[in-house]
Amino acid sequence: MGLPHGVRRAFRWPLSQQASRRDLDEEVRFHLETCSEELVADGWEPDAARAEALRRFGDLQRVRSECRRIDRRRVLAAGLAGGLAATGRDLAAAGRQLARSPGFFTLAVLTLAVGIGATTALFGILRAVVLEPLPYPDPQRVVFVFEGAPWGRGAASAGNFHDWRQHSRAFTALTATRSASFNLADEEAPERVLGQTVSAEYFRVFAVPPERGRVFTAADDQPGAPPVTVLSHRLWQRRFGGDPDVVGTELRLGGVPHTIVGVMPARFAMTGEDEELWVPLRLTPAQMAEYDGHSLLVFGRLAPGHSVGSAQEDLRAVAGRLDAAAHDPQRDLDPLVEPVLDVLVEDHRPRLLVLFGAVALVLLIGCVNVANLLLVRGATRRKEMAVRTALGGSRTRLVRQLLAESLVLALAGAAVGLLLAHLLLPLLVRLAPTGVPRLGQAELDGPVLLFALALAAVACVLAGLVPALRASGVRPVEALLEGGRGSRTAARGLGRHALVAVEVALALLLLVGAGLLVRSGRAMSEIDLGLDTAHLLTARLSLPEARYGEPAAAVAAFERLLEEVESLPGVTTATLANQVPLGGGSISNGLQPEGRKLQPHELVQSDMRLVTPSYFETLGLEPVAGRMLTTADRAGGPPVVLVNETAARQLYPGGPAVGRQVACCAAEDDPTRWRTIVGVMPDVRGGALLDEPPPQFYVPLSQAPPEVFAWLQRTMVIVARTGGDPATLVEPLRERVQAVDPELPIYDVATLDDRLEEALAPGRFMALLLTLLGGLGLLLAAVGIYGTIAWLVEQRRYEVGVRMALGADARQVLGMILRQALAPLAVGIVLGGAAAVAGGGLLEAVLYGVAPGDPATFAAVAAILLAVGGAASLVPARRATRVDPARTLTGA
Repeated sequence: MGLPHGVRRAFRWPLSQQASRRDLDEEVRFHLETCSEELVADGWEPDAARAEALRRFGDLQRVRSECRRIDRRRVLAAGLAGGLAATGRDLAAAGRQLARSPGFFTLAVLTLAVGIGATTALFGILRAVVLEPLPYPDPQRVVFVFEGAPWGRGAASAGNFHDWRQHSRAFTALTATRSASFNLADEEAPERVLGQTVSAEYFRVFAVPPERGRVFTAADDQPGAPPVTVLSHRLWQRRFGGDPDVVGTELRLGGVPHTIVGVMPARFAMTGEDEELWVPLRLTPAQMAEYDGHSLLVFGRLAPGHSVGSAQEDLRAVAGRLDAAAHDPQRDLDPLVEPVLDVLVEDHRPRLLVLFGAVALVLLIGCVNVANLLLVRGATRRKEMAVRTALGGSRTRLVRQLLAESLVLALAGAAVGLLLAHLLLPLLVRLAPTGVPRLGQAELDGPVLLFALALAAVACVLAGLVPALRASGVRPVEALLEGGRGSRTAARGLGRHALVAVEVALALLLLVGAGLLVRSGRAMSEIDLGLDTAHLLTARLSLPEARYGEPAAAVAAFERLLEEVESLPGVTTATLANQVPLGGGSISNGLQPEGRKLQPHELVQSDMRLVTPSYFETLGLEPVAGRMLTTADRAGGPPVVLVNETAARQLYPGGPAVGRQVACCAAEDDPTRWRTIVGVMPDVRGGALLDEPPPQFYVPLSQAPPEVFAWLQRTMVIVARTGGDPATLVEPLRERVQAVDPELPIYDVATLDDRLEEALAPGRFMALLLTLLGGLGLLLAAVGIYGTIAWLVEQRRYEVGVRMALGADARQVLGMILRQALAPLAVGIVLGGAAAVAGGGLLEAVLYGVAPGDPATFAAVAAILLAVGGAASLVPARRATRVDPARTLTGA
């Protein structure tokens, strides 16, 4: 369906191209005739004169084409100039008209500004996190390569990475990385820096040249090569003050001097903004033949002609050929190829899209509210429109003028909205949960400003078109004669009631979403972690391989550190573990029960906990069956293990687990591989709050196989329970660790309560924002309801006066007005409820413990809307009951 004829006419070109062609043909004919007449006067025959005139004129078709091209430019320039001049006059007139109603102008601008400002700020965040390409060439061709398994996708083994790199032709470069952290110690205080160990192709995959120096070569990635490192721009500035001669100098990492060979540009970050340096991975031949130990993140750059799908099929074909040749079950893992950006933002995309949809709903409510205001304004200007029409004004001219007023409101709303977005964006960035990639890059740049202008244009059309068409369609005779009592009042009221119903429906969508998130947040806060989190301080510590490479040396150092911590004043008990609840960084290992020969993918995948005997006492845990660890469970003694309830059920579903054997943590020829289960511990939440407790097993630190220390990079978490505030323990703890080894920093320091708050933060942040947006939508809807009923009462004053003169009492009048007010409210609730049910699946990814169609939430929101709508209607309805029939009927 096209635009109305009047609207089409409003944007018609002012000059006719057909008329221009006629003028051109007439001009050419004039020149030819003049030249011919002059030649005839000089004695030429008429036919010869005509032919000579054509010869002198030149290629007639070419001249006509050139003239038409010039004329088209002139027509376009004249049309644009005329259109701009007319638009300028319309905007100036609209500004003068709106200046006569400052209250209306202020309310409309603020209403639009809130919607445009909030939407623009959220778009700035959405663009930085989800939409902005990653900072390297052709980022869409950079992919993750995972190993697929029945329990989900995961990191790759060194053997599979080596096979992919050697045999796949789907990539121009393939690299393996492993997250790492390093003890950086020089003349300044020691600190722990995050980084990555990477194979030599790493920087080729991302195709970003260094800002200074060079990147790694194949020679740097060979075992035994001199230690080298590449710095991030941030570390270069922070630690070296941007020294231009930093390349070639040395940096001590883990007590080993590394030569700095390069510095990367400021915005280069593979997964976000955490990596501060890179060192070569240096896989040995033995490691590249190993298909167990899945710890490598693999990235690739797709070769020309290959897509994500074709690369995945190529890797599957490679895996199939090699598995058939070697019969190695560890290779029986399905390669998965996924774009890098999709993986990085997959946990944050649903939340951001929900919030962006919420602010878009606020903007829509604002546009509907402004449309309602414009309808009221149009109703009060009916006589003005009638007079203009009677004096010869066309409907096209009136529509254009009224749309100009809407455009002025939208542009003013955009200007104020941009100011609001400028204030709101940094506030949202500060309040947002940690871990959102590229969040710090959100800004009001050019694309975001263009988005704001586009929003203003959309707001202009949404808010102004229907009121403009309605106001411009007035019939002069009817409007001039109706005197406020005409029959069109009810018809015009239906349009405003429809807008109120739309406002209520949109507000219900917002409030239902907010209510569901609030209930979800409450469910998350009531999650039982399985332990007492109060008065627990945690801090991570890593031993450098250069001095603590031998497992015995690492165990001795950890035990000495634990003694120092236990002796601190205020510490009631302390322990060491490779991971604590909500601490992240879990290491998974497959458990094999005795008596069953299982394939690798059939093992019970479980989180490993390497702990000291005091772990369970410190966390306040008691065994469900069997016993806890003791100091007798040391190296040289019988290998023991504890499992949680979930692991016990999966390992031995038919009977008790205590006293049974389980294989874990070591190669098949290692005598410590089989361990006796001496106790079953209660389930405790693992690295993620919302995940159900996974199977877990606990191995004594002193009995850990040597390879485990390499898996953990000799990193443990100190956990101390105090009698008072754990925060007061941080500095004494740091001093005790420094006393043991001056180059050992502690990092990732937090109380367990802090970690719990951090885990709850994303849900609470969304619930808070959506509640605020829902409240704003409710306020706007209440204003719309109030305005509609107030206008309706004013339009029906004469009718109310007649009813009261005929005997109607105040209660009957009040009931009549409230019934008319509640009708669009009820329609809006029904429509909004249906839309909320239909779109409930969009919220499912961010909810916990509550269904998207939760009836209690819907009932509560409907009750709130009815209460607010009724209260907003009551004031103008009560005003109607105070109408004086005599004054109304006599017009006094």
